[in-house]
Amino acid sequence: MSLSPFTSQLIADVGISLGDEGKGRLIPEVAEELRGTSAPVSVVLKVNGGANAGHTAGGIKLSLLPAGVVVRDAAHLCVGSGVVADPRKIWWETKPLEKKGYAILSRLLIDERTLVSDLTHRLLDLAWEDYRTNVLAEDPRGSTGRGITPAYQDEVGQWQITYSDFHGGPNYFARKLAQRADRALRTIQHVCRVSPETFAGFFDKLTAAEQRANAEGIEMGLFGDKEFDFARFRGPTPFSLNLELLTQVYWEAGSSLAKNIGEVRELVLRELRAGRTVIGEFGQAYWLDKRHGFSPNVTASHTYTPEFFESAGIPVQRIHTFGVAKAYDTKVGTHTFITQMDDAHPLTVKLKQIEFGTTTGRQRMVGWYDAVEKGDALRYGGFQDVMINKVDALTHSGEWRGELLICTAYEDASGKRYGHVPRNEAVRKTLRPVYTRHPGWTEDLTGIRRFADLPRNAQRYVAAMVKSMLDVAYGGEKWPAVLPNLRYLGVGPDPSQIIKDVPAVAALQQLLVEG
Repeated sequence: MSLSPFTSQLIADVGISLGDEGKGRLIPEVAEELRGTSAPVSVVLKVNGGANAGHTAGGIKLSLLPAGVVVRDAAHLCVGSGVVADPRKIWWETKPLEKKGYAILSRLLIDERTLVSDLTHRLLDLAWEDYRTNVLAEDPRGSTGRGITPAYQDEVGQWQITYSDFHGGPNYFARKLAQRADRALRTIQHVCRVSPETFAGFFDKLTAAEQRANAEGIEMGLFGDKEFDFARFRGPTPFSLNLELLTQVYWEAGSSLAKNIGEVRELVLRELRAGRTVIGEFGQAYWLDKRHGFSPNVTASHTYTPEFFESAGIPVQRIHTFGVAKAYDTKVGTHTFITQMDDAHPLTVKLKQIEFGTTTGRQRMVGWYDAVEKGDALRYGGFQDVMINKVDALTHSGEWRGELLICTAYEDASGKRYGHVPRNEAVRKTLRPVYTRHPGWTEDLTGIRRFADLPRNAQRYVAAMVKSMLDVAYGGEKWPAVLPNLRYLGVGPDPSQIIKDVPAVAALQQLLVEG
């Protein structure tokens, strides 16, 4: 089958679950599809989030840089104004990639209004987690310790430092950073009520985390021993910092990027006028949006299509939204997980071997495919195309030959059915999943590249995932005449392991009718 054209030169790459859907691999696929056309991909824009949003593309793990890194003919890698970015982490990610032959600095443009995050945000992040667990006696939320939420809080509180400040001179920057550090240290000591011992331990924790995260760069000899030694920023007394050193290090990291700081909005408008395509790469997913997600277990940014325009700084216009999901669900943190699998289930054991956070390495919880969450994300967020990854991971293995489950509704203790996601967390905690059951398959899918070559049960499971998701998305209404595509189907982690000839939705539904 021939794929239908994209409906816009703007393409949003968004998640429709709770992150970790494989959004990074979509970008080289779209670029490949448009290569040689009149509208090739020239810009990949990181839209939101920060170093807490890990993506893997072309076998490369990324956090702050957009996945367009692996699209060598994409002329521009942009970091939008909706992002919070630690300039040191930009260098930690850029230097190893440049050493491997990827052109980064020659293509990189950081928007002037991108938020600068720094060590003080990371200390606040750890302090608030300590406050929740030790003062409020709540469960930990599994914070990444990357300082993302405190950085966005500075924006809301109008205390932000932006990348344009690296054009303002060292004294101007130093004054703003000193004020930020003073606020952070007072909050950590007097509001979060962190003990001096715990505060001192934060620096060791960050050192261990970054040494682990940057092990490759260290092995390549790109960074000296002091680079990831956070203890050197600790002050001589509790709740103090070596502010002179901190300022020097951050000024050097940020001002060294001065040539890469500018107006993303002008670049995007120019590329659109030239007829080229711009992909917006989103971190996290719809249900982690700070407004529409499951608060308080959300991120601090907006995670769906509308943020494209805010982050790029351009007028609202037609955009093509690509919703990305997996063939099962995963979550981290303390989310209510309605479809969570039993830890003893053999499929749980199998999936947990491959489900770890790209950026943090955290073990993910696993569950059955929740069509209610995905359908609602599409209904209220909008979409034109869908990608589903990791169908291959559901293949029978060992002695397990059980059925695969799809959650199509929720039910409370009285038997009341919910066809959409309740927005009240107390209600969600009372619900149980309503499942449809589907036979599995034993055949290895990882070498298959044509939909017709999939085992029949795999074809029908894919069709059932799409139908159940669209049943929710269209809310019981008659389906429209023009339906979205399941444009790509992932059958393995490698870039080549994607099926691109999935039949149209109507044909998929016929598979379910035929049995």
